[in-house]
Amino acid sequence: MSETLLPGLRHVHSGKVRDLYAVTLDAATDDGSDALLMVASDRMSAFDVVLPTAIPDKGAILTALSLWWFDQLADLVPNHLLTADVDAYPVQLRPLREQLRDRSMLVRPLRMVDVECVARSYLSGSGTVQYQQDGTVSGVVLPPGLVEGSQLPETIFTPTTKGGPTGHDEPIGYADVVRQVGSELAQTLRELTVEILRRGQEVAEPRGIIVADTKVEFGLDATGAVVLADEVLTPDSSRFWPADQWQPGGPQPAFDKQPLRDWLSTLDWDRTPPGPRLPGEVVAATRERYVAAYERLTGKRW
Repeated sequence: MSETLLPGLRHVHSGKVRDLYAVTLDAATDDGSDALLMVASDRMSAFDVVLPTAIPDKGAILTALSLWWFDQLADLVPNHLLTADVDAYPVQLRPLREQLRDRSMLVRPLRMVDVECVARSYLSGSGTVQYQQDGTVSGVVLPPGLVEGSQLPETIFTPTTKGGPTGHDEPIGYADVVRQVGSELAQTLRELTVEILRRGQEVAEPRGIIVADTKVEFGLDATGAVVLADEVLTPDSSRFWPADQWQPGGPQPAFDKQPLRDWLSTLDWDRTPPGPRLPGEVVAATRERYVAAYERLTGKRW
């Protein structure tokens, strides 16, 4: 499913992977948008560009993993989930149940924080590029001599913008987050992001997976409480490495989409739309890694 076509629903927003629709839970509500239907497509993005080739089952895998992680993180931070049981969805969604099954969630609407919250325990990807320029990542000074794949002395908070004028997520420092949302909320965002990565690592380590970094999104509910939103600790938002193959000094074998990024990096492409079509072997290899991440983390067969 590359696109969601849900007749009769008010489309609210489309991201790189997910589409949001307004849903009425109670006919007596005034605005008709007291819940959101979040549908995960099979779209694939890289370098902030949605690619023209979908990855089969990707949306369902992302949804299943996020639901599993919501349970693992329940004591750490509240999340936006109301239900993912399509048979419990409102009456207006009943004709769409089979289309929505396994790839959708009914969630609480939130006032989203306009910051991509990233935590890193290892140097990789854009973090390596920043470090090689001036020895820092998002303003955090790191020791000399680190290479791609190096473990950092401690987990760091390395936020980015959400798109912006360039259309790409750009690194910002913690001080920029403070200026944008205030010191109290900035501190909460930093602490929760780091704790989510640490919890993910605690869960994944016995399963032979290194969670090198992760990106999470937060929103504020009607009371002003910080709520975890979107997805969490999936191959789209995190780097998963097989622990027994970790070797600093270059790109790591991965259960995430890093192999896709590596393939794209070999092309003469300026990382602006439209993106290149993916060959069949890259599609198959990427799907295989998503499935492997789900199965190893959850212990369930896909």
